Amino acid sequence: MAFSSNHYSVFLCFFHILGFIFSSFKPVLAQNSPVFACDITSNPGLANLTFCDASLTVENRVNDLVQRLTLAEKIGFLVSGAGAVSRLGIPKYEWWSEALHGVSNTGPGVRFTSPVPGATSFPQVILTAASFNVTLFETIGKVVSTEARAMYNVGLAGLTYWSPNINIFRDPRWGRGQETPGEDPTLTSKYGVAYVRGLQQRDDSSKDKLKVAACCKHYTAYDVDNWKGIERYNFNVVVTQQDLDDTFQPPFKSCVLEGDVASVMCSYNQVNGKPTCGDPDLLAGIIRGEWKLNGYIVTDCDSLEVIYNKQHYTKTPEESAALGLNSGVDLNCGSWLSQYTQGAVNQKLVNESVIDRAISNNFAMLMRLGFFDGNPRNQIYGNLGPKDVCTPENQELAREAARQGIVLLQNTAGSLPLIPTAIKSLAVIGPNANVTVTMIGNYAGTPCKYTTPLQGLTASVATVYKPGCADVSCSTAQIDDAKQIASTADAVVLVMGSDQSIERESLDRINITLPGQQSALVAEVAKVAKGPVILVIMSGGGMDVQFAIDNPKITSILWVGFPGEAGGAALADVIFGYYNPSGRLPITWYPQSYADVVPMTIMNMRPDPATNYPGRTYRFYTGPTVFPFGHGLSYSQFKHHLDQAPEFVSIPLEERHTCRSTKCKSIDAVEQSCGNLGFNIHLRVKNVGKISGSHTVFLFTSPPSVHNAPKKHLLGFEKVHLTPKGEGVVKFNVDVCKHLSVHDGLGNRKVALGPHVLHIGDLKHSLTVRI
Repeated sequence: MAFSSNHYSVFLCFFHILGFIFSSFKPVLAQNSPVFACDITSNPGLANLTFCDASLTVENRVNDLVQRLTLAEKIGFLVSGAGAVSRLGIPKYEWWSEALHGVSNTGPGVRFTSPVPGATSFPQVILTAASFNVTLFETIGKVVSTEARAMYNVGLAGLTYWSPNINIFRDPRWGRGQETPGEDPTLTSKYGVAYVRGLQQRDDSSKDKLKVAACCKHYTAYDVDNWKGIERYNFNVVVTQQDLDDTFQPPFKSCVLEGDVASVMCSYNQVNGKPTCGDPDLLAGIIRGEWKLNGYIVTDCDSLEVIYNKQHYTKTPEESAALGLNSGVDLNCGSWLSQYTQGAVNQKLVNESVIDRAISNNFAMLMRLGFFDGNPRNQIYGNLGPKDVCTPENQELAREAARQGIVLLQNTAGSLPLIPTAIKSLAVIGPNANVTVTMIGNYAGTPCKYTTPLQGLTASVATVYKPGCADVSCSTAQIDDAKQIASTADAVVLVMGSDQSIERESLDRINITLPGQQSALVAEVAKVAKGPVILVIMSGGGMDVQFAIDNPKITSILWVGFPGEAGGAALADVIFGYYNPSGRLPITWYPQSYADVVPMTIMNMRPDPATNYPGRTYRFYTGPTVFPFGHGLSYSQFKHHLDQAPEFVSIPLEERHTCRSTKCKSIDAVEQSCGNLGFNIHLRVKNVGKISGSHTVFLFTSPPSVHNAPKKHLLGFEKVHLTPKGEGVVKFNVDVCKHLSVHDGLGNRKVALGPHVLHIGDLKHSLTVRI
């Protein structure tokens, strides 16, 4: 007789009632139990082991544990599917879990099943970044870590999460750009630090112990996946020291130094001829040496195999294993080190002391997470469980995050917001108008529930719907059907864009226009529409929609990224004016001509007039844009008035400094020259519109033209919420050495002397730096 899960549930209830415990049902019960070491309740003898004594320092406990292990056992702790040592009460542990924008089952460490069938799925990172709200970044991290801990307590998740992705979205075609906070190092750094803090910081303010462990990835200069056959596995990134230091490295540096992140993941690619996971300068030298990482360094999955099999950088698998370990790798996502480390030791390619260092870092992390402190249900987060996942508050935060990120790109007077009572019929058209999975992007889990754009809009007004295309590739558009409903509706909402079949990990775009016949569908529908036509673009990267900007019949354009489980509700909130949009683009939207002429594989950030190379991102790009970085409209209007900002800043130099007798364009940004040298900027902001709303104030600088400096660079941003006619003061503190310095060709920080232009909101202010 076959037994279903329902039969088992009946039997379990029966035996609980009788008070009997049958061993045959232990596996069923065990699935709802967390994985942890030092279970003294079940094995009292473990209490005599030093590493199980939570009152001792992490260092003492780690040293005790390492010296108890055989070499074979040590090697088992070098890989993500870490081995068990039953004699010491250590179970298997899976390191690989993901939490990019919610607890995800992308890695094997997380499962969605009873009693937790789903978790809150927040917007994909690129849209959350568009909120420019650091508090929101951290708040999302806190919710994600709470849900992660709750799932851990019932055996469905781990404690180590390989998120966030803080690579720079350098090229609009990159398929993984959706996972990142965008193209700007300052925004990306602030996002990374805030999200890491949200994931890691405990509610008891313990500085050394962690709620869950975050990981900043992919280190470094990683942003090509698969473009015209060029794959990340064998791509050698040729990058200047200047670009490395002022563009690609800052988010990782901030993540370690300010966020105190638990881990850094090295990437697949090579940087200037060396695989990142096999470069001792990048790993042991910078991450561990200069930045003093208090945590572990992990490879991207199977990176060590890639070094041997794809890049042919080493001659044997053992050399690849030794290279990673000797360079500073502590943990291998995959099984390479479990297979080839013993051979590397036998061949004297790696010393056992190096293995000890690696597993010591790994064990220290698990101890900081409480893994070796006995039953987690007796610890700080032991009361969390299924009731704490997908709570109404968490789901509302997902909706709020999407609302805050949605960007109003264009709006003609009389278009948005629509007034629900004035709309008797709303035509909803497009391949993304009634999607679910598309909204959560990649590295997502199973969401609590979905609200599609069509569902969100239908909650407020009567709608008629036609997809217009079978899918986003839109090889053939059903134009006549779409035109028929558009011609009789009071307004039209077209939800177009992409999905993971167009842009994702391992798939970069060739074209940055709307796919297939989407543009034709939009244009034909607009021709016959009798009321407002709102074009909604659901995508990770930017789209060349110049055709829509130039079409007077298309009255509004919105970008909604991949807006998460509540994306449709958030879109409706904006369209009907229940929420005043305040998102700003975290990326430049380029024309298709950029993708036609600029190879994705040229890493140089700075333009080269000699070759007509236009440069990359708003900081350096010299060509035309569809929409610029930071662009975003509101239903209100805001006025700026500068209350306080200096016109001169003097840097004190010692009497014998060279620049006192010789004219200098810049000076070294060193402590003795400008330690604690700074100034304040106060900007008064007034809402002169009729609707309450939030407003992001940017502070940019345009430094003097020295050292091939950025033409414009974001120093900071603040978000202020104002009622109609309400005023607020936004304050910035500028550190001269930190904020006004640039990197020279060798990567050294220099403060440029002479006139700087500060862009404060929509105002410009001249500031002269002198000695």
